[in-house]
Amino acid sequence: MSVQEQTTGQADTGAGELSEAEKASQWQVFGERPIYENRWVTLAKADIQEPDGTRYEHHKVYLPAAAVVAMVEERDGQERVLMMWRHRFVPDLWNYELVGGLLENGEDPAEAAVREVIEETGYRTTRPLERVVDFEPMIGTVTSPHHIYIARGVEKVGEPTEKNEAARLEWIPLDDVLGLIAAGKIRNSGTLVALLYLLATRQSA
Repeated sequence: MSVQEQTTGQADTGAGELSEAEKASQWQVFGERPIYENRWVTLAKADIQEPDGTRYEHHKVYLPAAAVVAMVEERDGQERVLMMWRHRFVPDLWNYELVGGLLENGEDPAEAAVREVIEETGYRTTRPLERVVDFEPMIGTVTSPHHIYIARGVEKVGEPTEKNEAARLEWIPLDDVLGLIAAGKIRNSGTLVALLYLLATRQSA
């Protein structure tokens, strides 16, 4: 996968017209070269110049875009969100995460979100997804576009076809989320963004 293909699904910068002060503080990129490439990760070196004129090669990592979905239901007057209790071998930790996964080549983020819901949970979305935000979790050195959605209508249609994702699925009350975060049981960045959005909008409503 090329450096350009790695950025599939990445949102527009949205910078618009820059002021002179912004232009003066912008890092300049004169080119870059890949060092290592496969379908999961590309490591490159960029020829950059900082605003003070210092010029050197800076590492840059490209990861595929991902979609994350907060599946929400209300039962007995209580909002709950479906979460996976799973092990992550790289940091070697267990934590709760929302449903999500990588976009396939050329796939629309919302379509990827719907696909991941079915594969990982056996549920089907019954209403259009609510788009929350597109964000970069490690913006200093890594580009890894994340697309966050809320699914407020789902129904069970079968069993998960993806068997390697989670030890178990749980409907977690939203009232318990802050406690789980404080206890270090939610570490995933996309999960945190979606859950904190749900809590903030519920309080404002």
